[in-house]
Amino acid sequence: MGVPRQRKTHSERNQRRSHHALSRIQVAKCKNCGSAVMPHDICGACGYYRGTEVVKKSVVTSKTAK
Repeated sequence: MGVPRQRKTHSERNQRRSHHALSRIQVAKCKNCGSAVMPHDICGACGYYRGTEVVKKSVVTSKTAK
Protein backbone atom coordinates (compact mmCIF):
# COMPACT_ATOMS: atom_id res chain seq x y z
CA MET A 1 0.00 0.00 0.00
CA GLY A 2 1.30 3.45 -0.87
CA VAL A 3 2.22 5.75 1.97
CA PRO A 4 2.82 9.52 1.62
CA ARG A 5 6.52 10.32 1.96
CA GLN A 6 6.02 13.52 3.92
CA ARG A 7 3.14 15.47 5.34
CA LYS A 8 2.08 18.46 3.22
CA THR A 9 2.58 21.83 4.87
CA HIS A 10 -0.29 24.23 5.49
CA SER A 11 1.15 26.52 2.83
CA GLU A 12 1.32 23.80 0.16
CA ARG A 13 -2.21 22.66 0.93
CA ASN A 14 -3.62 26.21 0.81
CA GLN A 15 -1.80 27.08 -2.42
CA ARG A 16 -3.34 24.03 -4.09
CA ARG A 17 -6.80 25.10 -2.90
CA SER A 18 -6.40 28.69 -4.10
CA HIS A 19 -8.28 27.84 -7.33
CA HIS A 20 -11.25 26.22 -5.57
CA ALA A 21 -13.11 29.45 -4.83
CA LEU A 22 -16.63 29.87 -6.23
CA SER A 23 -17.28 32.61 -8.74
CA ARG A 24 -20.43 34.69 -9.01
CA ILE A 25 -23.10 33.60 -11.49
CA GLN A 26 -23.13 35.79 -14.58
CA VAL A 27 -26.62 37.04 -15.36
CA ALA A 28 -27.75 38.93 -18.44
CA LYS A 29 -30.97 40.79 -19.08
CA CYS A 30 -33.46 39.49 -21.66
CA LYS A 31 -33.75 42.03 -24.49
CA ASN A 32 -37.41 41.15 -25.03
CA CYS A 33 -38.94 41.10 -21.54
CA GLY A 34 -36.11 42.32 -19.27
CA SER A 35 -36.01 39.33 -16.91
CA ALA A 36 -32.74 37.82 -15.66
CA VAL A 37 -31.33 35.14 -17.99
CA MET A 38 -28.12 33.12 -18.12
CA PRO A 39 -25.91 34.25 -21.04
CA HIS A 40 -26.38 32.29 -24.29
CA ASP A 41 -29.62 30.77 -22.99
CA ILE A 42 -33.29 30.93 -23.93
CA CYS A 43 -35.37 33.20 -21.69
CA GLY A 44 -37.60 31.11 -19.45
CA ALA A 45 -40.18 33.87 -19.11
CA CYS A 46 -40.85 34.74 -22.76
CA GLY A 47 -39.09 32.03 -24.80
CA TYR A 48 -36.95 34.42 -26.86
CA TYR A 49 -33.28 34.01 -27.76
CA ARG A 50 -31.33 36.81 -29.48
CA GLY A 51 -34.49 38.59 -30.60
CA THR A 52 -36.31 35.60 -32.11
CA GLU A 53 -39.04 33.48 -30.53
CA VAL A 54 -37.68 29.97 -30.05
CA VAL A 55 -40.22 28.49 -27.64
CA LYS A 56 -43.94 29.34 -27.67
CA LYS A 57 -45.06 30.42 -24.21
CA SER A 58 -48.73 30.46 -23.22
CA VAL A 59 -49.87 33.24 -20.91
CA VAL A 60 -52.11 32.28 -17.99
CA THR A 61 -53.81 35.27 -16.35
CA SER A 62 -55.10 33.56 -13.18
CA LYS A 63 -55.16 30.21 -11.41
CA THR A 64 -58.85 29.63 -12.14
CA ALA A 65 -58.41 30.03 -15.91
CA LYS A 66 -58.04 26.61 -17.54
